[in-house]
Amino acid sequence: MSAEEDRVRLPQLRLDELLEELQARLDAARGTRDRVHRLLEAVLSVGRELDLEQVLRRITEAAVALVDAEYGALGVLGPDGRKIAQFLPVGFNEERIAAIGPYPSGHGILGELIRHPEPLRLSKISEHPSSYGFPAHHPPMHTFLGVPVRVRDQVFGNLYLTEKRGGAEFDAEDESVLSTLAVAAGVAIDNARLYEEARRRERWQRAGGAITASLLSGSPQSEVIGLIAESAKDIADAELAVVALPMPDTSTLVVELALGEGAEAHRGLVLPAEGSLMGAAFSAATPLTSTDICHDARETAAPKRLAGLGPAVAVPIGTGTGVRGVLLLARASGGAGFTEEGAEQLTGFAGQAAVAMELAERRRDAEQIATLEDHDRIARDLHDLAIQRLFATGMTLQSAARIIEHPSASERVLRAVGDLDETIKIIRSTIFGLRIRERDEGHGLRTRVVQTVEEATLALGFAPGLRMEGLLDTQVPQEIADHVAAVLSEALTNVARHAQAKHANVILRSSGDDVVLTVSDDGVGIPSDGRRSGLRNLSERAEQLGGALELSCPLTGGTTLTWHVPLPAQ
Repeated sequence: MSAEEDRVRLPQLRLDELLEELQARLDAARGTRDRVHRLLEAVLSVGRELDLEQVLRRITEAAVALVDAEYGALGVLGPDGRKIAQFLPVGFNEERIAAIGPYPSGHGILGELIRHPEPLRLSKISEHPSSYGFPAHHPPMHTFLGVPVRVRDQVFGNLYLTEKRGGAEFDAEDESVLSTLAVAAGVAIDNARLYEEARRRERWQRAGGAITASLLSGSPQSEVIGLIAESAKDIADAELAVVALPMPDTSTLVVELALGEGAEAHRGLVLPAEGSLMGAAFSAATPLTSTDICHDARETAAPKRLAGLGPAVAVPIGTGTGVRGVLLLARASGGAGFTEEGAEQLTGFAGQAAVAMELAERRRDAEQIATLEDHDRIARDLHDLAIQRLFATGMTLQSAARIIEHPSASERVLRAVGDLDETIKIIRSTIFGLRIRERDEGHGLRTRVVQTVEEATLALGFAPGLRMEGLLDTQVPQEIADHVAAVLSEALTNVARHAQAKHANVILRSSGDDVVLTVSDDGVGIPSDGRRSGLRNLSERAEQLGGALELSCPLTGGTTLTWHVPLPAQ
């Protein structure tokens, strides 16, 4: 009986095994179906977004959910393709992120995937040769799965997944699912970037149109320059926007406007053509970029003003010999760099602004010519008609005075003749005033100050820093401008002869009520028994104009000279 029972039980056991295997395969098929559905849902979810930041966030969250990982991140590579420029973690709260510190830049295991953009699956991170541990407060991680994300055959970034839930390891199916998601992610990222670029181009065009309309409607140039800087800063997501214009007859630029982070340190600053990114862009008449302007070798003129800034681009306003200025945009340190496409869009915007400025200037020139022609016509009419008639009337009265016998009447006629002569002189003076041209702007106070500073550079052994603010060429009368130039020359000469300084700064401001000149250095200061004849001359100049000279010695060393005088009421 036992043998017969064994023969009966054997088919039953085989049937149970077959049923169990069938059930396992059904479960696997059901799991595969569910996972495919989840993958499709993830692809659709990622593809719906057009905002690039949201696309990147959706990709990372979908990756974590698909492979059942505890932590995940998307590392976006910078322009050089060697470092992580943007890092989006999932699974960390804000407190944990703050405790860990700065985001990774691409070393260790993350760097391995950057150097070799192929799927990487590890059962234990610490056993890989490139692993060198985690920073303090970082959660423990063992299993790892990473895949590159490509956009048009170029690696955009990498997906990093760690700690599969339940203590399991990532398997080949996880790798396949994640690689499939990465392909879909590349398409979604490309679409989002194209959409973002189209929107940005539209914003540049609208901003250019607004600038053209503002210029052609007669808005002041200073107001239009502010519109250029504000529009560029907003569209390019920059922390700082600076516009510098060339000084007449010199190779220097003066900062007319600065907006954003640390703008106060830039306003009125005078920059040499050599020693700044803006000067280099102006001289080359081509856009120049910097990955870190704070440490750029081209920035030698007052580099402290750039503290905290990183990627930057300097774009000439205009092309060739028609460059009218330079626009500088800078982002915060560690921010995204300016791409070639971004620089190209900015160049187009600056070129459009330059054309608008050219048209507005030509219109102003035409208006000025019309005004001058009108002045010439009035002067010609005064000379040919009014003066001749007055002269003839005077001759007639003078002749009549000879035949008037009454002394009092004769005296009154001769006095009228004298009044006519004075009137003729006044009219001739008016004619001369109508025909005279304005002084060449190249001899304005701004240019004279720049030239004085440049002349002192050789004696000092270094180039002083220079900043000018206010309407110096229009608010400061000629007499006061002459004193300012003389005082500046004497002050810099004193620094060169006596201060033994390594740095000096010149600041000239006009508020409309007064003009203030400040010259500071880091030298040895003014000795108590030293000669003060030069300083006495500077003080007397200020007193003649109702102002004063002030000297101070800061605790940090050196000397600060402040010379200020009031301006006459406009």
